[in-house]
Amino acid sequence: MPQKPMPIRPLLPGDFDAVVAIDKAASGRARRGFYEKRLARLRREPQAFIALAAEKEDAIAGFLFARLYEGEFGGASAEAALDAIGVAADEQRQGIGRSLVAALTDAMKSRGVSELSTEIDWNEAALGGFFARIGFSPAPRLILERAVSSLEAPPRPRATPGEPASSAELDYSAPSGDDFEALSHDRIPVRSLAADDLAAILKIDRCHTGRDRALYFRAKLAEAIEESGVRVSLAAETLGQVAGFMMARVEFGEFGRFEPEALIDTIGVDPALGHKGVGSALFSQLMTNLRGLRVERVRTEVAWNDFGLLSFLGRLGFQPGSRLALRRVVSW
Repeated sequence: MPQKPMPIRPLLPGDFDAVVAIDKAASGRARRGFYEKRLARLRREPQAFIALAAEKEDAIAGFLFARLYEGEFGGASAEAALDAIGVAADEQRQGIGRSLVAALTDAMKSRGVSELSTEIDWNEAALGGFFARIGFSPAPRLILERAVSSLEAPPRPRATPGEPASSAELDYSAPSGDDFEALSHDRIPVRSLAADDLAAILKIDRCHTGRDRALYFRAKLAEAIEESGVRVSLAAETLGQVAGFMMARVEFGEFGRFEPEALIDTIGVDPALGHKGVGSALFSQLMTNLRGLRVERVRTEVAWNDFGLLSFLGRLGFQPGSRLALRRVVSW
């Protein structure tokens, strides 16, 4: 019989060792670097996270971290991503995880956030069962991934009979017939994003979405430039102007993963420069950078019905991986 839920409070810097110990007991490996990074960002940007602890007799019995964002993976509304949750081994089956998520959803309501997402591996039966019991269901998004390895030129898409060949290419920029790796170095210059790229990014994004996502991109640009020595967000240029951009980051430990992996949040190409290989050049340079960082995998999320982007990523070697996207809509 589940006991009365334990008191839930905000997670504090002093909880760090207990959080790492709970996580290590559950997974068998310590993710100190991941939690150090999360707590450092929590101190700098308390509005960007919800971090909670369940307390029992002045000890931490469980915890969770949720990241707040708006606009990631092309989304139009504010969301929260539950990327870490843990309960002490001797406190299992006491309703602590359920209480933590209930407190999280209350905090989300107070901030006007209506959707909670998370990811699990397809074979994590116990965790999947837990999320199902507390109202999570499959999200309408696909998690795609590919190994970071040498790239070969993907085949051009074929036009349907009677269709002009150019119409088979996508605005994300289909690869040219030239050497794919050379795109980022020879034909289209690609560099790290800089603070003064914001206006160009917003202009490109408005062309595709019709929305002003200035708050999202301002925060993502600050994260890319100020918070990490791992600079993997990129801009492509033609004639000295930003022709496209890619927001990406390297994560160590998110959603229970132990090996570093790269995550592509957003990619955009100036519509006036479509079909010129800009998107492919951005991806080529990203892979070059990730190989230098010894990152082995890159992933992203795509709406299940974004067929144009799915086709573009498929030609670059992305495939569905072992991860499942889940979501829970918060009722008011």
